[in-house]
Amino acid sequence: MVKFLLWCILLVLCWPLALAALMLYPLMWLVLLPFRVAGIAVGGALALVSAIIFLPVRMLRAI
Repeated sequence: MVKFLLWCILLVLCWPLALAALMLYPLMWLVLLPFRVAGIAVGGALALVSAIIFLPVRMLRAI
C-alpha cells in the first residue's frame, strides 16, 4: 500500500517518471529474478552446511 501511495505522489509530481517506472517494473523484475533464485539456492546450501556442522552437537545434546 505504501508503494502505491508513493507512486501516486510521484505521478502527481512528475508523471513521465511515474509512467516510466510503471513500464520498467516488470522488466526489472525479470532481470532480478535469477539473483533471487541464486539467493534461495545459496541459502539452502548454507542451511545444509550448518545442519551438517551442528549434527554432532545435536546428537550429544540428545544423550
